[in-house]
Amino acid sequence: MTSDLGNLVATLMNELVNGSPDPSARTYIMNRGDIGLLASLDRLSAAAASASHDGGPPIAAHVDHLRYGLSLLNKWAAGETLRWQEIDWTASWRKNVVSDAEWKTLRYELRRETSAWIDVLRTPRELTEIESGWVTGTIAHVAYHFGAIRQIDRAARGPTAEDEARAEEALRKAES
Repeated sequence: MTSDLGNLVATLMNELVNGSPDPSARTYIMNRGDIGLLASLDRLSAAAASASHDGGPPIAAHVDHLRYGLSLLNKWAAGETLRWQEIDWTASWRKNVVSDAEWKTLRYELRRETSAWIDVLRTPRELTEIESGWVTGTIAHVAYHFGAIRQIDRAARGPTAEDEARAEEALRKAES
């Protein structure tokens, strides 16, 4: 992975998980002023994270799934040999109900894994085609689950395109 590509992928991942709270900053994925995944999760109570809607997995399960997947990628990046065929992906979907303490811990662990992964993405390294897929695929994977989380609970949603248009108009007026 070249440093330019690594920096771009790291920027995209950072935008997803940490947002772009500065309404004048450039964004690639999120609407300007969006607080991102981690701060959106901080808005939710353990009860909200544990609530199941329409029989689908609750937010806590999505968060644990992301945490688990990123922890595996961080282990791989640290040089650990992983036996992918032996990894139990269903285990990451079993965290359905969380207490307040468990929800706090789960969010902390996701924050730790995303931060470590962003550091990995910024580090130039040679990648195979499969590894390149893992690296770039994390952007889509995190974005998919972030979108699902925002569909499950309105409190996790960010600014709309209309909010962004209003912010841009206010910036234009301030500049003139």
